[in-house]
Amino acid sequence: MTGGVLPTGHWLRRAGGLLWCLAGILAVTPAYSADYPTKPITLVVPFTPGGTTDILAREIAHRLQVDLGQTVLIENRAGAGGGLGAEIVARASPDGHTLLMGHIGTLALNPSLYPKLGYDPIRSFAPVALVARVPNILVVNAKSPINTLAELVAAAKARPGSLAYGSGGNGSAAHITTEYLKHVSGVDLLHVPYKGTAPFVTDLIADQIQVGFTGATAVMPQVKAGRLRALAISSARRMRAFPELPTVAESGYAGFDADQWYGIVAPAGTPAAVIARLNATINSALLSPQLQARLDQEGAEAAPASPEKFGSYIAEEIARWRPILKAADVRID
Repeated sequence: MTGGVLPTGHWLRRAGGLLWCLAGILAVTPAYSADYPTKPITLVVPFTPGGTTDILAREIAHRLQVDLGQTVLIENRAGAGGGLGAEIVARASPDGHTLLMGHIGTLALNPSLYPKLGYDPIRSFAPVALVARVPNILVVNAKSPINTLAELVAAAKARPGSLAYGSGGNGSAAHITTEYLKHVSGVDLLHVPYKGTAPFVTDLIADQIQVGFTGATAVMPQVKAGRLRALAISSARRMRAFPELPTVAESGYAGFDADQWYGIVAPAGTPAAVIARLNATINSALLSPQLQARLDQEGAEAAPASPEKFGSYIAEEIARWRPILKAADVRID
């Protein structure tokens, strides 16, 4: 997913670039809040356990807990494409003790999908830190006769509406990415929304549905175990963990670029010193060899940035996806 703030293949892709980024952030970081945190921190995950958002949140929560010396609690509050959990955080006390593990859906897609959204991604939150980018992987059951994206498109066109794809729910990144693919390829797939990513992956393994297009973190273990077959990835470039796997763009749909991204935000009005401490702590964690190795294992890529750059990125992504969603006529079922 490209953008003026964090272009694909830029300095975020190199360890040296990551160090340069952190140095720049620290140079403009205001004084930290000496007495923060004063109580346990709640990190709200607006989806059910087991999905990419939840997996990444638990990794970050562990590092925050170690570095800040306070308990960090994960609270899963699913509903409305992540909107329910986001609204809860938007209304929380702006003291840095309630945070949201936001992602592309809650912070960039929902404004175009929900006419009565209970929060504003720009006005309701203070950006804290961009955490990671995760490509979506298009997968089928390992026993499926379909081996490539071209074969999937041919099968779908031969039997319009007969192949079912799963998602973690209406408005989820998996839903939007697959609808985007349907639009550019001209196929008709049946959407089966689940209450979370894990249940639909389970049904895909059981051959109850035929297709899935979701975050690498949620499906890579199943691909490596031979239960699912990967056909393509959503990124503009190939994935380090699967260099043999072609991109959708390489497979005949130039310009297709639909990675997921994840970042932490706090309620608007949270003190700048608190935001600065959280940002520095998270970026330091993202630069650690241990977490980078863990993220790479999960198919994620660390993406540290200042709060200001993250805020600009959110605004750019809202603007970038609005015409795509309109052209694809994406609807919440």
